[in-house]
Amino acid sequence: MPLVETDAIVLHVFDYSETSRILRLATRDAGLQSVLARGARRSKSRFGSALDLFAEGAAQLQLKDGRDLQTLASFDVTRSRSELGEDMGRFVGASALAELVLRFSGADDVSVALFEALADAMDNLAAAQHAVAMEATLSGAWRLVAEMGFAPSIDSCASCHALIDAAGDLPFSHTAGGVLCERCARLYPGGRRLPLDARRAIADWSQGRRLADCDERAAKAHQRLLREFLQEHLADGRPLRAFDAWEQGALVAR
Repeated sequence: MPLVETDAIVLHVFDYSETSRILRLATRDAGLQSVLARGARRSKSRFGSALDLFAEGAAQLQLKDGRDLQTLASFDVTRSRSELGEDMGRFVGASALAELVLRFSGADDVSVALFEALADAMDNLAAAQHAVAMEATLSGAWRLVAEMGFAPSIDSCASCHALIDAAGDLPFSHTAGGVLCERCARLYPGGRRLPLDARRAIADWSQGRRLADCDERAAKAHQRLLREFLQEHLADGRPLRAFDAWEQGALVAR
């Protein structure tokens, strides 16, 4: 059974039997992996506290073709990101980012670029104050969407692809995949109009840039827009439980 060494981020953890745990890992070189950490629940486990949620480290995986559950041989932490568990806004935001990768990336779809975008998003969120945790999560989520190849069209019509240079509000359709020219907007009823500052924010976030000023009202509007976009383009019909918790609780927890 070959031993693969790769950087990995813990996205989900649950107990398995009285002594072990099963983890879902996003890895730099081996995609998404479900792994069994034997003995991880024992008080003197060789893993110690290394397998905490959202931790990143150097993992050794025993991989065998055809298996859904692989074996975790070792995990040496390089970033614990304990700050994510110290604030509810950061925790639910990180959970939403993890769910986004777990639900909408296939086992072989986690590229190096997507892994690095996820690591950057988690680092930015871990360093964020509670007041800006929402914006940090939005930035990370839109960058992940972009790395998955689903970024909305912002500067050109999503239908006819004509360049759009407008300072005012523009029609935005989740179904079409972005902004629309006025002619094409008639073909996609039920959209919304998106102001210039909102379009610029999405463009910046998709490139991994942060906003210096994003108030609570704007953040909540962007949160709804992101959820609607994910439901249209990425969701498989199952509820986004972590995303729902982020949307409902991130701003009320103090």
